[in-house]
Amino acid sequence: MTRPTLRLIALAALTTLGLTGCSLLDEGGNSAPTAGEKPLVLTSFTVIADMAREVGGDRVRVESITKPGAEVHGYEPTPHDIRNVAGASLLLENGFALEGWFDQFTPNVPRVVLSEGIDPILIAVGDKAGAPNPHAWMSPAAGQVYVHNIARALGELAPEHAEEFTRRGEAYAAQIGEVRDGLSERLSTIPADRRFLATCEGAFSYLARDAGLEEGYLWAVNQENEGTPQQMADLIAQVRERQVPTVFCESTVSDKAQREVAAATGATLTGPLYVDSLSDGPPVGSYLELLRYDLDLIADGLSR
Repeated sequence: MTRPTLRLIALAALTTLGLTGCSLLDEGGNSAPTAGEKPLVLTSFTVIADMAREVGGDRVRVESITKPGAEVHGYEPTPHDIRNVAGASLLLENGFALEGWFDQFTPNVPRVVLSEGIDPILIAVGDKAGAPNPHAWMSPAAGQVYVHNIARALGELAPEHAEEFTRRGEAYAAQIGEVRDGLSERLSTIPADRRFLATCEGAFSYLARDAGLEEGYLWAVNQENEGTPQQMADLIAQVRERQVPTVFCESTVSDKAQREVAAATGATLTGPLYVDSLSDGPPVGSYLELLRYDLDLIADGLSR
């Protein structure tokens, strides 16, 4: 997504001001909290903010740059974001090219990529074909890797609490493991010929792989023109062929094109599914709630 040159200049200026006026730097040039303050950990979106809070407990302050309901792929940082980052001790990002806008932030704040160690699923179609699909957290197994990486990063940030972070991370990963272990049982009611997950964005590749579902979608990832006539025709053909009873769309994108797919095939449009953002309260105020909610919606919809 293009950004006006003047906006970039203004953000760069705010970054410089923030570094000189809004934070202290440690010996390595990194932002450091003043005495008595908890380190500020900033995340790119709400899902990993929730993960970081579970691992960090009350030893750190965790904030998400993007807010509930925001579309994370093409987010444009605000001057407030730039000032906030300047005072942070750590940035947590997904990686897999999800947050290109993160490169606008100061290099003086350590950045940790949480998808490190995960085998990526490559995007199969579109202008991003061959690039990693960024939505790895939708796999509970991959989510456990995120938690491990968060615990390690927080332990490096605050070594005096490293054992606590490890302990909290292990307990939290066990909860995610319960969701992972229940995947097959929860989806066992879906007939073999209906194990086809039709969504707007191809954000469920990792979950589909874990759950033994075939995936279909209108666009692969972060597309400006959501639902071209050819994409709609292709998905309509797949839904008709498989006689899929339900199609879905995500909470952060328009479901206009998917409504037309449903009308053309007789399928029911159900949702929204949550991927890139938690909700501000129910139904998915946490990462665990997001996984359980989406799994229930998918299982109920495809079992009709």
